Formats: sequence, structure tokens, C-alpha cells
Amino acid sequence: MTKTARRWVADAGIATAATGADLALSLARHPWHEPVSRQPNSFGIMLVVVGGAALLWRRPYPRTVLAVVLAATLGAAALEAGGWFALFVAFFTAVLRGQRVAAIASLVIGYGVSAWHSTAEADLLLLAGLVTLLSVAELSRALNARAVADRRQRAEATARRASEERVAIARDLHDVVAHSISVINVQANTALHLMDRQPERAREALTAIRDVSGQALAEIGTVLNALRDTAGTAQAGPGDGTAPLAPVPGVARLDELAARARSAGFAVSVAAEGTVRQLPAGVDTAAYRIVQEALTNTVRHSAGRSARVLLRYGTEDLVIEVDDDGTGTGAGGSGDNAARARSGSGLTGMAERARALGGSLDAGPRPGGGFRVLAKLPA
Repeated sequence: MTKTARRWVADAGIATAATGADLALSLARHPWHEPVSRQPNSFGIMLVVVGGAALLWRRPYPRTVLAVVLAATLGAAALEAGGWFALFVAFFTAVLRGQRVAAIASLVIGYGVSAWHSTAEADLLLLAGLVTLLSVAELSRALNARAVADRRQRAEATARRASEERVAIARDLHDVVAHSISVINVQANTALHLMDRQPERAREALTAIRDVSGQALAEIGTVLNALRDTAGTAQAGPGDGTAPLAPVPGVARLDELAARARSAGFAVSVAAEGTVRQLPAGVDTAAYRIVQEALTNTVRHSAGRSARVLLRYGTEDLVIEVDDDGTGTGAGGSGDNAARARSGSGLTGMAERARALGGSLDAGPRPGGGFRVLAKLPA
């Protein structure tokens, strides 16, 4: 059953219950076994039924339904038939739907008609009852508005988290693919140049391509698995095939990155200063990805032949420094390495990773030549 169908069924139930209650009040005041002169007026009973049936359209037309039910209720009351249940439902619906002016007007009209021939004491009691009714309706409206706002905020927060997760997954895919393809491209060029003159060197290059592509496929599988989990199409659990396809990236795997870059002909060193310790998972992964992207830029855009990765462990932060000896030329930033590195999304992705953790990232040519990526992450 659709949401609209369920709503119509609920409205039909409410209309039936209100009509039945008002008819029961009519019969309670004028039982059918009494003489005909004492029985409820048939036109008054018809008005009760009309007022109750109008509640079927109370959601799309709250103001019109309130007017119809008010007229039917007052007419039935003048004929000594009916009750007030249908009017209460129409009144509360109008308030909850934001038709406050119409709701208050119905109270004024109802009070004026009802108090026309009653005593002063009855008028005061009726006024107190109507004020209470209005207060309860306003409280219900406020609570309903707050619940709607809470649901909207939760939906917006869920959408925002999903968007952030998609951005993070896109960065991971970019880092994995860009780094691996860069190494593969260099090795493929090496194999093509040396295939006839130095077949053993060409074999080594092809072997490196095989290893790097296999590792890339495993990492892409891990990222795609995370994407399936994010989309809710897979439920994590033992034996369900959702376990990571590759080790979770972290600084412990920086030697693997260095080895890939070395296979492309770059001399890469990895060193650490300070007390090496276990990093929070988010910082550990971000540090790995930042170094990965920095080395990717070195392989793709640098005319140099070496790079140095240094991790400085502070008491409250981790500083990542990646230097290469490419053709970056000082602060002017006119070197090929600087220009090309800034032209892509790599530096943007690294900066976003650092900022997401409350850190910072600077990148640019070094005064003495080469290019430097300097990231600071809270740890």
C-alpha cells in the first residue's frame, strides 16, 4: 500500500470514528424508543453525516473543510442533533496545517452562536474551554513543527555525510589510480626502449607493471567495497565477502610506495624523526594518501631523479615532508613541476584531506630547486 493510500485509509477511519461518536451523542440525547416527537431531527442527522464525511478532505483543504464542518455542526446543534467530535478534528487539522486565522475565526463564530441564548456562567465555561482547546492545538502545532524540523535536519545531515563519503572515496580512487598509472606508464616506456637492447631490464619493467597493477586492483577493490557499504547494498559481517581486499593504507606501508617509485627509476628514501607511534586511523590513512599523491606528482611531473619522505612525530602532530629534486624554480613557481602539479586535482585532494582532519598543507617550489609538499596533521 502506498503512502497516499495509507493516508486515505487513516482519514477514512478518523472520519468514520468522529461521525459515529457524534451520532452516538444524538442517540444518547434522544433514544429511538421514545415518541417520534422526542426523536432526533432527520435533517440534523444528515448534517452530522455531512460534517463527518467532509473530514475525508481535511488534509488538502483544511480551511474549506473546517468551514463545512462548523456550519454542519452548528446546524445540527440547532436541530438538537450531533456533537462536536468532527469539529474538533477539523479545528486541529486547520491549526496543524497553518490555517490559524481560520481556526480562530471558527472559535469566535462557534462561541458567538453557542453563547447567544446561554447564561453568563455557561458562557465563561465555554470561553475557558475554547481557550484551552486553542492552547492545546497550538502546542500540538509547535511540537509537530519541531518534529518536522528535526526530521529535515537529520535528512540533511545524512545527505551531507553521504556527500562527504563520496568525496573521500573519489579522492581515494584518484590517489590509487593516478599513482599506479604513473608508475605503469614510466615502466612501460622503459620496457619499450629496452626491449631489443636490454631484454632483462625490459623484463624487470614488465614485472614491475604486473606487480603495481595487481596492487592497484586490490586497492580499487577495497575502495569499491567501501562504496558498496556506504550505499547500503552490503551488510558487513563474517564470511559475507565484504572484508577488505587489500591492507588498510597507512604509514606502515610507505616502504611499498617508495619501492614502486624506485621501480620507475626514482631514488626514494623514507625516514622518521621523533618517537614513532600508532596514529589514529584517519590520520594514518591521510598521511599515506598525501605521500602517495606527492610521489605520484614526482613521477609524473618532475624532471628529477630522487625524492625524500620525512615524517616528524611531534607530541601533538605529525609533519609530513616530501621533497624532490625536480625543476621547480624558487618562489616564483614557474618551474614545470610546480605548474603541472598545480594544474591537476592532486594538490587539492591533499589539502582537503589535511583540512578535514584540522590540519594544513603547503606545497610549492623550494628556494634551492625542486618541489616540496609539507603537511601538518593533528595526531
